[in-house]
Amino acid sequence: MPTSPSENESHKAREMAESFGVDAERYDRTRPPYPDAMVERIVAAAPGPDVLDVGCGTGIAARQFQAAGCTVLGVEPDARMAGFARRRGLEVEVATFEAWDPAGRTFDAVVAGTAWHWVDPVAGAAKAAGVLRPGGRLALFWHVFEPPLVVAEAHAEVYRRVMSGFPSQDRPAVSALDGYRPLFTKAAGGIRDAGAFGDVEEWRYDWQRFYTRDEWLDQMPTSGALTRLPPDALPEVLAGVGDAIDAMGGGFTMSYVTVVVTATRT
Repeated sequence: MPTSPSENESHKAREMAESFGVDAERYDRTRPPYPDAMVERIVAAAPGPDVLDVGCGTGIAARQFQAAGCTVLGVEPDARMAGFARRRGLEVEVATFEAWDPAGRTFDAVVAGTAWHWVDPVAGAAKAAGVLRPGGRLALFWHVFEPPLVVAEAHAEVYRRVMSGFPSQDRPAVSALDGYRPLFTKAAGGIRDAGAFGDVEEWRYDWQRFYTRDEWLDQMPTSGALTRLPPDALPEVLAGVGDAIDAMGGGFTMSYVTVVVTATRT
């Protein structure tokens, strides 16, 4: 789950937002792609193939849209992430979305994969409306993951010990999906406030993925809580979680929900 100093102002947490490029190759290798059915539905709901990917990162979602027959332009504030995406064949312009200059260009869809919480929800929706063609689709989507209880407790315990003061140090009292609900509500509110879209819809895709111990520990350093952790503290975090996974037999099944907040440009 994205973490920030303020649940209501995550788009102002630029330090964390631009920390993911510390190891762009690892980010791209370990972060899961989005459900193919989701990509296909967004493409089918757009009036054409021209896609703008906001906060494209290393291009994980963008490459999926390219594979579905779209022409994709990425906008990414972190030059390291943008450079990696370019090396993988994506056209990327380096800027925050709010400051990005569309230079008169318009698109059939504006998408954002696990990135819109770093964008001002009202200004971002207005900017998206300005670059979407009539009938164009705005689609904002996030992965929500819910680890088994023993893995969640191992994370909480090691964060308490090593990362005192971090927002993620305590295991949340609510489900991951409930924890994300304010984020979805804020995104939908920004779309409505823009006054240029039809009804806001929410699409949901449930799926699972099995992780070995090494696969999960490989992904962990790409989380917002750990990208800024002192390097000498990271091994202790990984060891603590790794021990818990070893006790489970060396792997576990992660439950994911991918949620899409979406509307059509009127």
